[in-house]
Amino acid sequence: MREVADMAPALPLVNMALCVIVSALAVAAVAETKKSEDARCKCICPQYKNVPGQFYTKKLLQKNCDCLHVINPMPVPEHDVEAYCLLCECKYEERSTVTIKVTVIIYLSVVGALLLYMGFLMVIDPLIRKQAVVTQAPITEPVPGFGYDRMGVGRAHTVLERVEGAQERWKRQVQEQRRTVFDRHHLLS
Repeated sequence: MREVADMAPALPLVNMALCVIVSALAVAAVAETKKSEDARCKCICPQYKNVPGQFYTKKLLQKNCDCLHVINPMPVPEHDVEAYCLLCECKYEERSTVTIKVTVIIYLSVVGALLLYMGFLMVIDPLIRKQAVVTQAPITEPVPGFGYDRMGVGRAHTVLERVEGAQERWKRQVQEQRRTVFDRHHLLS
């Protein structure tokens, strides 16, 4: 048990180190925001005569974001270009790839921390159970009218033990209900 107590302070240190790393990445990302902006012009054109609907993208300045600059070559004859372009909806889009990268890094860090914590619990839980088995009092038989004695001394230490305790109580209640139903059935017949 002493080993478990010695490992407990290490978990906040890991979380703090993780926060420092994520903060450093965020600061670096803000410094490079202008360098990694991703800008494009996107045009969505519906079906026109025999030309199927199309999706066009091109890296352009915002002032040049229109059908004539994005769509090259034109899928329609020259005399239909103006009508085709009027149907197209063009939008200028900007996104910061650094912001996306930082968000993904934070998400993966949180998932990784949770997985590490789960692994830590899976390693520590058997050690705790071994000690709990030694200190638990044996289950006693039911005394008529008083029900079962509780397992062990004190409260359950882990969520798994609480769930198992609740499951055992439920099973005992079901057995008690069966016994009373069968007793009543025998009395009535």
